[in-house]
Amino acid sequence: MTDLAKHLAAFLREHLPHERRASVHTCDAYAYSFQLLVTFAAGRLRKRPCLLQIEDIDVPIILAFLEHIEQVRDNKARSRNARLAAVKSFFRYLEHRVPAVLDQALRVHAIPMKKIDQGLVASLSRTEVQALLDAPDRRTASGIRDRAMLHLAFSGGLRVSELVGVGLDQFDGRSPASIHIIGKGRRERVLPLWQETAAAMRAWIAIRPEVGDTALFLNNADRMMTRSGFEYILKKHAAAAACIAPTLTTKSITPHVLRHSCAMHMLQATRDIRKVALWLGHATLQSTEIYLRADPTEKLEMLDALAPLGIKPGKFRPPDKLLTILAAR
Repeated sequence: MTDLAKHLAAFLREHLPHERRASVHTCDAYAYSFQLLVTFAAGRLRKRPCLLQIEDIDVPIILAFLEHIEQVRDNKARSRNARLAAVKSFFRYLEHRVPAVLDQALRVHAIPMKKIDQGLVASLSRTEVQALLDAPDRRTASGIRDRAMLHLAFSGGLRVSELVGVGLDQFDGRSPASIHIIGKGRRERVLPLWQETAAAMRAWIAIRPEVGDTALFLNNADRMMTRSGFEYILKKHAAAAACIAPTLTTKSITPHVLRHSCAMHMLQATRDIRKVALWLGHATLQSTEIYLRADPTEKLEMLDALAPLGIKPGKFRPPDKLLTILAAR
């Protein structure tokens, strides 16, 4: 076994899940990143993957790999940065165990991340959301399950990993009903549920098969619902809902769009970005500011506050006037 094989196996099997306590999804993503990198490096160097050395994974190979996944695999900059982050994490791990690669690690860490276009978040209107929630057939077991999943995904603003990872014991059906979510970075939060969402959840639990799997939502094989399984369900019901809300045909409906929709509706209802951050489980407000950029009412309120002071868009705004405006808000 080469040094690369030995240390990479320890990194993926011991360091990430046990020392770093990374989630299953993070471990899987890192493992897939190295599957792609090792396959690419072996092909480029004409070696069997098991014969690759740490020295083979140098900066030129990594840069060629990043170019390959963008141009050949047609990955976006965000995916490219995720692959590079996995490689850098591995070399940080090596620094403390293989001193001979310190210079190589320093060069790898110097590879810059690619800038990502900060577009506006995509979200659904109330009419579109309601059409989507009403799409599942309540007369079938799968329809009752799908309706509960869609309601919880939207009302809770859940990531798809949070949704499929919810356990049966994390739902508290006592009034008022709530759900205990273990989110990104092992941050936990308890969300109260709307009455309609709680009713949809109780309807599913009442007919949920009694099997050994402790996951709240099960697929047709009575096992935990997968991410791809929910994505398929969402796409199917989005197509059906388009008959009621035709504008859905022009939008890409993903699980994260439901999360964005929840955040946008909550921001418009509360006008409090801090409440949105707490609801979504964001670590910092910086992650939540994307919704302020997409919400036109926030800009209109600022313009209304500037108007009495004779300050118009595009004109110079003295710092003391800005402080007065912000203090009044």
